[in-house]
Amino acid sequence: MTDNPWKTLSSEEKYNNNWITVTEHQVINPSGGEGIYGEVHFKNLAIGVLPLDENYNTWLVGQYRYPLKAYSWEIPEGGGPLGTDPERNAKRELVEETGLIASKLTEIQRMHLSNSVSDELAIIYLAQDLELGEAAPEETEDLQLVKVPFTKAVEMVMNGEITDSMSVAAILKVHLMIQKGVI
Repeated sequence: MTDNPWKTLSSEEKYNNNWITVTEHQVINPSGGEGIYGEVHFKNLAIGVLPLDENYNTWLVGQYRYPLKAYSWEIPEGGGPLGTDPERNAKRELVEETGLIASKLTEIQRMHLSNSVSDELAIIYLAQDLELGEAAPEETEDLQLVKVPFTKAVEMVMNGEITDSMSVAAILKVHLMIQKGVI
C-alpha cells in the first residue's frame, strides 16, 4: 500500500531553531480517529563516516551525549545543510573529528533515524586510503579518539558498548562487506 491513509486537518509550528522545527498536526488516523501527530523536521543531513585502513583498523569517537545523559562511542559523525554536497560534508567531518583525510570515500548506507517522529536522513560513508592530518573539533565537542582493530568495533556493537544507530549500521554493514570480500 503506497497511498497515505492519514488525513491532516491542520498543522501548527510549535518550535523552531537552527537545527530543527517541531510541528503539531491535527489528524484523522488510518482507523478514522482524530488525534495529534508531532513531527520533527531536521534542517541538516546526518552524516556518518567509518574510516578503515589497509590493516582493518578503524577510529571511534567518544563523547558525552547530552540527550542520553551518557557517554557514547561512535563512528565520526556530523551533518551538513540540506541541499549541500554530502560527500564534502563527510570529508569535513572526518578531518574535524579524527584528523584523517580519505582519498577514497564510498557511500554504503542511507537510513532514516527515527521515522515515526522525524524526517532525518542519514548517509553513511566508508573512508579508505587514509592519511593522518590534524583534528579540529567544533567548540561543542569534547572528543576522545581511539584507533581499534575493526573486529574490536564489531565486538563493541555486539556487546552493546556501541548503541548509536548510524555506528551500529555502519559497522555491521562493513563487517558483512568484508565477509563477502567486497572490501
